[in-house]
Amino acid sequence: MADPSSYRPKPGQIPDSPGVYKFRDEHGRVIYVGKAKSLRQRLASYFQDLAGLHPRTRTMVTTAAAVEWTVVSTEVEALQLEYTWIKEFDPRFNVKYRDDKSYPYLAVTLNEEFPRVQVMRGAKKKGVRYFGPYGHAWAIRETVDLMLRVFPVRTCSAGVFKRSAQIGRPCLLGYIGKCSAPCVERISAADHRELAEEFCDFMAGRTGAYLRRLERQMQEAAEEMEYERAARLRDDIGALKRAMEKSAVVLADATDADLIAVAEDELEAAVQIFHVRGGRVRGQRGWVTDKVEAVTTGDLVEHALQQLYGEEQGDAVPKEVLVPALPEPVEPVAQWLSHRRGSQVSLRIPQRGDKKDLMATVGRNAQQALALHKTKRASDLTTRSRALEEIAEALGLDSVPLRIECFDISHLQGDDVVASMVVFEDGLARKSEYRRFQIKGRVGDEQVWHGQGQDDVRSMHEVTARRFRRYLQEKQRSGEWTEEPAEDAPVEADAPVEADGAMEPGAGRPVDEDGRPKRFAYPPQLVVVDGGAPQVAAARRALDELGIDDVAVCGLAKRLEEVWLPGEDDPVVLPRSSEGLYLLQRVRDEAHRFALRYQRTKRGKRLKASPLDAVAGLGDTRRQALLKHFGSLKKLRAATVDEICEVPGVGRKTAETVVAALAGAAPSAPAVNTATGEIIEDDGAPPAALSAERGQER
Repeated sequence: MADPSSYRPKPGQIPDSPGVYKFRDEHGRVIYVGKAKSLRQRLASYFQDLAGLHPRTRTMVTTAAAVEWTVVSTEVEALQLEYTWIKEFDPRFNVKYRDDKSYPYLAVTLNEEFPRVQVMRGAKKKGVRYFGPYGHAWAIRETVDLMLRVFPVRTCSAGVFKRSAQIGRPCLLGYIGKCSAPCVERISAADHRELAEEFCDFMAGRTGAYLRRLERQMQEAAEEMEYERAARLRDDIGALKRAMEKSAVVLADATDADLIAVAEDELEAAVQIFHVRGGRVRGQRGWVTDKVEAVTTGDLVEHALQQLYGEEQGDAVPKEVLVPALPEPVEPVAQWLSHRRGSQVSLRIPQRGDKKDLMATVGRNAQQALALHKTKRASDLTTRSRALEEIAEALGLDSVPLRIECFDISHLQGDDVVASMVVFEDGLARKSEYRRFQIKGRVGDEQVWHGQGQDDVRSMHEVTARRFRRYLQEKQRSGEWTEEPAEDAPVEADAPVEADGAMEPGAGRPVDEDGRPKRFAYPPQLVVVDGGAPQVAAARRALDELGIDDVAVCGLAKRLEEVWLPGEDDPVVLPRSSEGLYLLQRVRDEAHRFALRYQRTKRGKRLKASPLDAVAGLGDTRRQALLKHFGSLKKLRAATVDEICEVPGVGRKTAETVVAALAGAAPSAPAVNTATGEIIEDDGAPPAALSAERGQER
């Protein structure tokens, strides 16, 4: 940690004029860029008693090892230079907005001989006219599809355009009237450019005059009894109106404006921007940022304006910019915006009417964006930490359960019984460690129950025992590790060491790139089961039988969302607003989803299975040929060897094998169409029966 006094400039060295300053660390990297009306006064504020500085400012000045500055003529120049240096050096202590996604634009390439309409992302190019940004690319394509009827501008790529010119035939859009086909000279380059400019004018909001002109042409065509032309113009007007309806009118005076709203807390801020052109919302975008420096709402607005308009010129900067708070001072920022537009720009806070109401809407979007960002952001530990602490307190744990494993059983009326294990670490799903099990009705090597009617309690005992038996096996091993089989196959004692398994120092167990032991070798602090007291007791009994006493167990019952503990007569009831209960619900629901998906996959494979699948040497082609020839497995089962040999491609040896296989396979029970009561003689369940089954699955 550096002492700011060690690099403080001497009195009189700093000029009392506008400028931009840079703080550098001991390695010469720029860590902060700022501007000032008076460099002397601003820099002096950084070299006061550290106790009087904001914590973030204190961190910056103690990280820095040098400061330098550049004098400029005006505050507007300082604003521009500050933006340029922030973009160039990417200082760690400056506010930097991060786009929450890549926004698509509707672009018209006026820099080409034959302008093209297309969807574009990324950096803007010179000579290209942009509209947007839009929330989704499909919204652009829908709008363009409607407008190509009236403005048949080229939309094809350079390769398609060149190919059509070579063969002398336009693409499909040229034939259906949605392209004027400049590739085959149906329209001149000058006329096509005029068409593209009319398209841009309409998208820019100058819609009224064009619609009135089309309506006048339609009436003239009708008066001259050119009814086909009048009908075509009528349809063109309808297409344009539908395109306009996709963006609602929010400001009645056809205003061109950008509205910027900010939602913030102590650590982060979210910015939402609505682009209004011609009184309609033409685009929306949002940013988030860490508040790494001590900033006010006005400062956040200033940084947003720099990022939004730093690369823009002309009409891309609107006549009016509405903000929730004004930068201090506001005059240089307003002058800078006017300079970039080339005419006066109004920067103000809306006070009344439609603009104030729309600003409130933008503000609500900013609040929602900040809340959504906080729930998604992996580094936001506040909510998850509170949830884990509430769980530890409610269950009486010695420490918070950093790793939680949840088990769920899924079956369809006792058939296709499977189980799932999902893993949450630090309150987040760790999907790479999810596991699924086929319930076999075994505990160890002892058969404990058979056939159908397997209940959830015994299934829960089996899956818990199998998971922790694997844990004990891995714990007892010294350096050996096997790739885990797909369905929990037993571990062989002489299995080879995993080739890429790094060894955890001192533990003798392989670890992954995060330093965690792999797969079943890493124990949870809490096991959650989907169910009530019986399921909890079964899981606890399995752990006790294995001698594991350092893993807590609880269950979450669906009916009242009660938390059950082993040996307790009454459940633990967490408040409905509890973050801990919300986390347990997420864990339980994820385990249920994972188990149900596996059970449906397994049942689907069973329903599609056929006795012919086990016939050696009988591939898909000949199997389909047999079923097509006889119509059903029932008729095939009744056929003789000679009758089967009549099928093209089936020899006597294969026919004898088929007959033997079908004779040894018991015929399945007839399926019933639950809608009509009809018995389906072909093997396999009809869709109605499958739908009825799905309603009974767990």
